[in-house]
Parts: sequence; C-alpha cells; structure tokens
Amino acid sequence: MNRGHRNILGILVVVLLMYSFVSYYLQRGMITEREVYTYHQFEQSLAAGEVRSVEIVQNQEVPTGMVKVGIDGEESPRILYVADVKDVIADMEQYDVPYVMDDVSRAGSMLSGMLPYALILVVMMVFMFMMMGRAAGGNNGGKMMNFGKSRAKMQDANVKKVQFNQVAGLQEEKEELKEIVDFLKNPGKFVDVGARIPKGVLLVGPPGTGKTLLAKAVAGEANVPFFSISGSDFVEMFVGVGASRVRDLFEEAKKNAPCIIFIDEIDAVARRRGTGLGGGHDEREQTLNQLLVEMDGFGVNEGIIVMAATNRVDILDPAILRPGRFDRKVAVGRPDVKGREEILRVHVQGKPLAQDVDLHQIARTTPGFSGADLENLMNESAILAARMDRKYIKMEDVQKAFIKVGIGTEKKSRLVPELERKITAYHEAGHAILFHVLPDVGPVYTVSIIPTGVGAAGYTMPLPENDNVFNTRGKMLQDMKVGMGGRIAEELIFDDITTGASQDIKSVTATARAMITQYGMSENLGFINYEEDSDEVFLGRDLGHSRSFSEEVAKEIDKEVKKLVDGCYEDAKRILVEHMDVLHSCAALLMEKERISREEFEALFEERAV
Repeated sequence: MNRGHRNILGILVVVLLMYSFVSYYLQRGMITEREVYTYHQFEQSLAAGEVRSVEIVQNQEVPTGMVKVGIDGEESPRILYVADVKDVIADMEQYDVPYVMDDVSRAGSMLSGMLPYALILVVMMVFMFMMMGRAAGGNNGGKMMNFGKSRAKMQDANVKKVQFNQVAGLQEEKEELKEIVDFLKNPGKFVDVGARIPKGVLLVGPPGTGKTLLAKAVAGEANVPFFSISGSDFVEMFVGVGASRVRDLFEEAKKNAPCIIFIDEIDAVARRRGTGLGGGHDEREQTLNQLLVEMDGFGVNEGIIVMAATNRVDILDPAILRPGRFDRKVAVGRPDVKGREEILRVHVQGKPLAQDVDLHQIARTTPGFSGADLENLMNESAILAARMDRKYIKMEDVQKAFIKVGIGTEKKSRLVPELERKITAYHEAGHAILFHVLPDVGPVYTVSIIPTGVGAAGYTMPLPENDNVFNTRGKMLQDMKVGMGGRIAEELIFDDITTGASQDIKSVTATARAMITQYGMSENLGFINYEEDSDEVFLGRDLGHSRSFSEEVAKEIDKEVKKLVDGCYEDAKRILVEHMDVLHSCAALLMEKERISREEFEALFEERAV
C-alpha cells in the first residue's frame, strides 16, 4: 500500500473515532442530565398546570419516542419514554400546552442508525485498499485486482550482464547455445538461407548445475531484453488467471523483440495433461494450453526465443517437447574434474587463499558436486576462516567444510557412552577396511566417530579416483560389501548387532534389487526389465497400474536378491576376518583420536606388512 492509500485510510479511521466519541458523550449527557419519570406523573403535571414546555423526540422507524418535559421551578427537564408519541400530542392539544418536535435530535438519531452501515463501509474500504496494495506489489503495477498481468521480471539494462566467460565448466553447453546468440545478433543471415532458429531451448539437468546462469549468459551475450519467470507464477486460485498471464507475457515480449523469455521450473505448469482429477478444465492445463498456443503462434523468425529449465523432463507434456516449440534440449550435467576446478576458480575470486589450498585436489575430492555445491563449499570455508579470526582460507577450512556439507556438522560436545564409542569405532573401521581392500571403491579419505547433525554416530568418507559415467556389476557388488562392513564388524567383535546399520541395509537392498530388476544382472532372470514404476503417480493415469510380471517371477526376484546379498556378506566377512589385526588397530586409533585421515589409516596396513 503506497503513501497516498495510507493517508486516506488514516483520515477515515480518525473521522470514525471522532464520531464515535462525540456520539457517546452526547448520548451520555442526554441521559445523565435528565430525570426519568412515568407517564402517570406526566399526566398529573399536565392536570396541575406545572408543565412549562414539551419537546418530543420520535424514533425514525416506530412510533415510540422520548419526551423532554419542562416543569415549573425545575431547571433540568424530565425524561419520559412513551410507546406512541401520538398519545402525548393528543394530551398536549387537550390541555393546550405548546410542544415542539426536535429535528436536531432526530438527525442525531438518524446518524446513529446509519452507524452500522458506516462501519461496514469502512471495513470494505480497508479491504479494498489492502487488495490494491497486494496487486501493486505482486504485479509491478498500481491497478487494483490486476491478477491477469504477467509477473515476469525484465532484466534492468543498467545491471551488469552475465557473459559466457563467467560460466565455468560447461564448454559443450555453451557451444550449443552460441547459435542462439548468433541468431539474436544477426537474424538476417539465417533468414536469407531459409533457416529456422529453434523457437525454444529446454535446459535439462540436476538442480544447481547452472541452467539459469546459462540462460542469463545467452541474454547477456546477445545484449537483448531478458524476461524471467517461474512456472509456479502462472498458476493462481482464480480460473483463467494463468492463461491471461501467459498472453500478457508474450505481448510484452513482442514489444521488446528480439528478446528471451526464461521460464524456470517449467514442470510446475507444463506437466502431462489428462493426469489430474480436474480433467481438461484444470486451471494448470488451461495455462499449459495457452502456453502451447503462444509458442506455436509466432511469426516466422519473430525474434522471441523461449528458454526453460527443469530437472523433471520425464513428466512434461509431449506436446511442448515437439519440434516447433522446444526444438532443442541441452543437457546440463554435473561437471567433471576439469569443470569443477574451473568452477572453483570462479568462486574463489574475492576470497584470499593460503598457499596450501590446492584447487585441483579439491576438485578431485568432490565428484558429483554441482556448481551450486562447490559455491556452497567455498562459502562455508570462508565462514570457518572468519570464525577463526583469519583473513584467509586454509586447506583445513576446506576439509572441514567438505565434511560439513557432505556429512553434516560434527557434534563434538555430545556425550557418548564409552561402549557406544567402541561399537562405532569398530563399525566405521569395518567400512574403512573394505574401502581400502576392494579395488574399485576406495581409497578412504576420512574416518570419524564424532556424531554428526544428521543423526549418524560416525562416518567413513571415501575418495573416488575418477568420475564414472556408469557402474559395473563388479563395482556394485563391492559397494554392497562395503555397506555390510559395519554390521559384520559388530557381529565379529561383540557377538551382537545394533540398529546403526539400518541405512546400510537399505542401501544394500536397493542396489541388489536394481541389479536384478533394472540392469539384467541375473543369470536366472535374464536380460529383462522387471522394474516397477516408483516415480510420482499421476492421478487419473496410473491409479489402475499393475506390475507386469507374475507372482512366480516376484518370488524369483526375491530369491535372486537374497542370493546376491548373502554372497556379498560372506565375502565381506572373510575379508574382515583376514584383516582382524587392522580392525583392532583402526578401532583403537579412532577411540584415541576420534577422527583419522587417509595417511593415518593407510599407515596401519603398512605396519601390518612389516
């Protein structure tokens, strides 16, 4: 609500309060200064000739009223309430006593009767002013109830724009998008040869990989207007608002062509139609229909390019993915080692680093990290350095931040019973030994028995040597064996087991079932996919879903899963028995130091070799 609206509302409130106070004191004075007496006493006064003056105040809707009776020798009038003022008038005429009808009091009574309506009016005006404020704030305009206007934000021309050289680790993606930039800069050369530039570009990839940044870089390189909006901004509770906002967005874009429209999280509005309980009249589907019409309704090479980002391309409507709408899909994946190092160099700008900070080593220890994860890692490192009152970041800060980001904040102040510490030490030592011995899953980066904020009593963090594109059967079996190491160590040392391996059991079971049902890694079941669709259920399409295999096959799948798990369990147990001395040494070292590094852990095996 702007200042003018607030001033008007304030004046209305002040007037209402003044009127309430004046009415209250007037009525109070009218009641307290007069003495009330009966109609019989009034008739006696008339008969005795004591009545000096009579003032009749009649209520507006009914014949009832109030009579002010002036008595000889009394300064203040007496008050008489009557059921019908006509009776009083008749008595006045009978005794020939003059009387007056109080028009002023009647006006006050009229105002009192209008007071409830005035209050309702004030409440309605307050509500309208609030709605005007919300409409102005939400739609970047001052018009009330302006729901149908687009909420897209146009990038300010004075703001420093993102360039491709500021986008690190996405070389192939940038090369693919340079054609879009070239078209926006020089559309003529494409039109001359009859080429049609893609009308839509869909950026697909996990969260935090730089999809939005790429879209901004395209607009920055082409130096064209950039409209950005989220998919959820189209949909409202009011019917037809989403479609209206889509129309308004494209109208604004046509006025500023050539330009780029960027829709972030487009899956919020472009999900497959016919999958909701609302049918074809669902508000989201109406919005999608309008979006489809607008994207396919451009003139030839009109200069408007729609870019969108999603990490759920599998749930999008097929109509929006066809050529003519989103012609091109650009996969924006997680960066490799080289890409991570480039991203780290971008995010350390403005952060003073100590000489021991090795960005290449950090890149090697962060496989699977997205650009957002790496930015968060370096930010947490800077926070840790500031907490230690240092003006620069050390490698130690990065390592602590890596544990905080990947595992959770260590709870060093938590008091853990000695027996639990010992069980945790052997549990983590079991994982660590299997990480070290098995060739495709290690080496170990850190082993700790310090509890973390995510509820873990300890952790063992590996250091992958490479960024693997896919898994092999052998590596998946080794991952299962590593997951069993903690439970097996508890069983071997304490002749008992705890609940600490619940997540390990869940992970091992999921891996074994995926090997059988998804990857065809069972000799008995063969090269067949038995995976049940466990993705989000589309109501209206999948309510009647049933699995595509028989009960006999389901039993066979369970047998194969158990066979895999049992085989891995026996192999892991055999390895730990063979390295029992390292198991004891590692657990003792963890009990002493609580956290050990890769070098300290590998030294235990070197001592064993000697």
